Amino acid sequence: MNFKKITYSLLSLVLIGSIIVFAADHIDAPAVSGTDADITDYYAFEGASSSNLVFVANVQGLLSPSATADADFNENTMIQFNIDNTGDNIEDLVIQVIFADGVAYAYGPVSPSETGLTSGVEFNATNNASVAITEYGNTANIGTNNGISLFAGPRDDPFFMDFAQYGEIIAGNATSFNDPGADTFAGTNVMSVVVEVPKSTLGSAETINTWVQAKNRIN
Repeated sequence: MNFKKITYSLLSLVLIGSIIVFAADHIDAPAVSGTDADITDYYAFEGASSSNLVFVANVQGLLSPSATADADFNENTMIQFNIDNTGDNIEDLVIQVIFADGVAYAYGPVSPSETGLTSGVEFNATNNASVAITEYGNTANIGTNNGISLFAGPRDDPFFMDFAQYGEIIAGNATSFNDPGADTFAGTNVMSVVVEVPKSTLGSAETINTWVQAKNRIN
C-alpha cells in the first residue's frame, strides 16, 4: 500500500527506564481513558533468541469477550516505540506501527526525522514489516521481513493485579497482598502490538531507555 506523508501528535505515553521490565497504566490517562488510544501496558524484554528484543504495547483495556470481536485498531492512531541509546532521554531510534485496511505496518528501528510530541511516519525505513491484523479467536498472524517480526490483534490481558486486595491495603484493613491473590483482569482482553527486532538494529549501547507513545494523526 502506498502512503503519503502523515504526521501524528502525542495522545498518551507509558515510560520504561531500561529493558526487560514492564509498565502498566490501566484506565489512568484521563484524555484517552476508554478510547482505542489508551495504552494499558508496555513490555520490553529479550526474545526467545537472545539476539532479539521484543517490544509490546497493549491498548483498549478491559475488553469483554463479547466486545473483543468488534474491537479494532484506530487507523488515525500510531503506536510509536522510542529507544534512547545515548542516555539523554531523547529518542535516537523509533519503531512506528500504523494501521490501514485490516493490516498493520511497522517501520524501524530507524532514526526519526522528528523527535518529541510530533512524528512523521518513516515510510523509507529499511527495516519494515507488515501483517494482517489477527481476528479474535484465530491463530496469530506473524509478519516477518529482514529479521523484523510483527503481530497485531486481540489477546488476553497479561497484567496481573488484585485491585480488591489493593483497596483493602489502602483502607488499612490489610498489610500485604495475598499469594497468589485474585486476578482483577481475568477474562478481559486488550488489543496488542508486538514487534521483535534484532538487537543489532538498536545500536551498540549496553543499556537503553525506552517508552511507548500513542499518537493521533493530524494530517
